[in-house]
Amino acid sequence: METPKARYWERLADDAVRCTLCPQRCHIAPGKRGVCRLRENSGGELLAAAYGRTIALNLDPVEKKPLYHFHPGWGILSVGPNGCNLACRFCQNYASSQLEASTSYIAPEELARMADRPGCRGVAFTYTEPLVWFEYVMDAARAVKARSGVTVCVSNAYLEPEPFEELLEVIDAFNFDLKSMDPAFYRELCRGELEPVLATIERALDSPAHVEITNLLVPGENDSPVRVRELAAWLAERSPRTPLHLSRYHPAWRFSTPPTPEETLLRAWRTAKEAGLEYVYLGNVYAEAKYTDTRCPKCGAVLVRRSGYRVEVAALSGEKCSACGAKADFVNP
Repeated sequence: METPKARYWERLADDAVRCTLCPQRCHIAPGKRGVCRLRENSGGELLAAAYGRTIALNLDPVEKKPLYHFHPGWGILSVGPNGCNLACRFCQNYASSQLEASTSYIAPEELARMADRPGCRGVAFTYTEPLVWFEYVMDAARAVKARSGVTVCVSNAYLEPEPFEELLEVIDAFNFDLKSMDPAFYRELCRGELEPVLATIERALDSPAHVEITNLLVPGENDSPVRVRELAAWLAERSPRTPLHLSRYHPAWRFSTPPTPEETLLRAWRTAKEAGLEYVYLGNVYAEAKYTDTRCPKCGAVLVRRSGYRVEVAALSGEKCSACGAKADFVNP
């Protein structure tokens, strides 16, 4: 197929272009690609060079994204591009986000057709950074929704406001990776800026979309009680019932620091709860039920039990606690 033209860019002198999709605002010379490696200048035209080319096609549990309060127990067909607009030195998915990987083409309509099957609720754009796969995500999401499927984005939230408004029209749920509340962390370890990330998350929280947040705890970098409290308090002030996933780091890419100690994760869980968040979970680690199950904030009944990716919907009736009738903060369980 002919490579589609990209959206959100402007012409510069000498056939160069500036991409305006994300805050990197890459100046791209002819024949070159931007930081994300997904958008290429071809003779003064910016092309969506990776359109439809996915590194994987898997039917995953929706809990793997992770989304714990969105269609629990369902599968979701998952795809993602070979690139990212950040360069985190500790990237847990570096083999597909920072390095060249093999890809396969799937047309939007074919993806939607494949997702329309028993046990699958829709499509997740995930694994690396799908927001800079913008043109394909928009087309594929529309195709999925035309078949009454749901759409999910797992993202670093590093996008400009105008394209994000378009995504809000076609994406039902987001899991955003909020790495730290420290601007220096983003600049020095991720080659990005914090403020655009916060702006994207705030806009999503104000929208009808379902939102969950993941915070990867990197030892010695963002795992102190002060940093965890800062992040949890920021989220609690805006949306105390938004789920927060505190995830264990493992050595990867440019980082050889040992994995996040279990005691650090447990302390972070307590800190986040004390900051006012109703739903806090631990991820990438075996943890007892207290840290993975969902309880009703009003009466304490177990709403959903989880063991790994095995899910049991317990005291949940529709979107309410079946024990006390309180709103349970779930989307169509």
